[in-house]
Amino acid sequence: MTSLRSDKFGKFYVTTAIAYVNAPPHIGFALESIQADVIARYHREKGEKVFFLTGTDEHGAKIARAAAAVNKNPQVFVDEQAKRFKDLKNVLNLSWDDFIRTTDEKRHWPNVVSVWEKLVEAGDIYKKKYKGLYCVGHEAFVTEKDLVDGKCKDHGLAPEIIEEENYFFKLSRWSDAVAKKIRSGELRVIPETRKNEILSFIDQGISDISFSRPRKDLSWGIPVPGDETQTIYVWADALVNYLFPESFWPADVHIIGKDILRFHALFWPAMLLSAELPLPKAIFSHGFVTVDGQKISKTLGNVIDPFELVERYGADAVRYYLLREIPAYDDGDFSYKKFEDRYNGDLANGLGNFTARVLTLAEKTSLTGLKSLSGEIELEIKNTKKKVQEKMEEYKFHEALGAIWDLISFGDGYVNKNKPWETKDSQVIFDLVTILDNLGALISPFLPATAEEITKSINWHGDELIIKKGEVLFPRLS
Repeated sequence: MTSLRSDKFGKFYVTTAIAYVNAPPHIGFALESIQADVIARYHREKGEKVFFLTGTDEHGAKIARAAAAVNKNPQVFVDEQAKRFKDLKNVLNLSWDDFIRTTDEKRHWPNVVSVWEKLVEAGDIYKKKYKGLYCVGHEAFVTEKDLVDGKCKDHGLAPEIIEEENYFFKLSRWSDAVAKKIRSGELRVIPETRKNEILSFIDQGISDISFSRPRKDLSWGIPVPGDETQTIYVWADALVNYLFPESFWPADVHIIGKDILRFHALFWPAMLLSAELPLPKAIFSHGFVTVDGQKISKTLGNVIDPFELVERYGADAVRYYLLREIPAYDDGDFSYKKFEDRYNGDLANGLGNFTARVLTLAEKTSLTGLKSLSGEIELEIKNTKKKVQEKMEEYKFHEALGAIWDLISFGDGYVNKNKPWETKDSQVIFDLVTILDNLGALISPFLPATAEEITKSINWHGDELIIKKGEVLFPRLS
């Protein structure tokens, strides 16, 4: 089991990967942001001091070309795009504490320069001429083994042949040390399939990597300290964002997509070892979101806009679908039919209906003086909490939600078995209110607005329980 427990000081630091702003946000980044938000909220509710960092990656050839394609200055272009990513905070009800931008010359650039200088001091930066295959999609040099039919397997484009003089980082010097950290569990890579993937990649042999580009070819980026003719490689720039704020480093967990695993599980720890800085404790790598079984693509016209999705269904419905329908460790599919089936089945008929049933019964019943639960109810709630904690410690958000929805099903069965609308049995109704109150607490990291509505409806004042039924939580979709 992979524990999410924070350090002895009660701190917990979680990050998303910073989003590349060559295109507007889509549901893949929404998934990652929501996953990180659930972790942050979960640890805050445990009383820990949490810092949740996200942001945008704004340098590199891909950005420069995207800006040029729409005839915009790169800074104007990234400012517009970064705002869209920042706006996700309110749209998806995210609770991040800070938003870092790699074009921020006051907060980000000094850390990049500092790390670069540490790598130089360690003797791990050198200059040489190089000819290789460059994938603009990855912003990285690739080899023939990374290609399928001559094209990048992730982006479907042939790499460019580039010959230039660059600064290189001695990745080969540190690759065995990184592998040792991963194998020992000091640096946890989750899930196991990703751990095996990165170890297999390292075992094939690691070469040094280009860590700069000539400024004449790429001016959009941070200049190499002491050499204005070179621009720092975009990944050597972007990864350093995680060192802000310094007081929370090392990160307890980086949440990233599987396509950038090698950058986070090899390049980044190697840089940190060279710079004599602590490693992150864990890297959780999630899968992709497909749409109707196909990879998200502008060409296919199947990009799902999270802003439009939330406007149509609501933030908590979107959060629920992405967390429940997309397996935590694997790829998962989005379709409007699946979304509406989940909405009607799990939210409207499930949580929404159970909440309405319980509050309607409780509103008409005096529950003053009742304190103890029926034994089976107390046991069911206790077991559910234990299951949710176990699944959260494994990053299995979908299974944690499954355990919570099992409690809803149990509650529905308890209503049907005891028929409190006929018997007016106050103990049964008290049991049901307690189930609902616990459901509100359990769903709080996942569906924060819904949890708040449930909690507002149940007010304990000493021995007196006041019920105030609110609006229908999830009206059925026609």
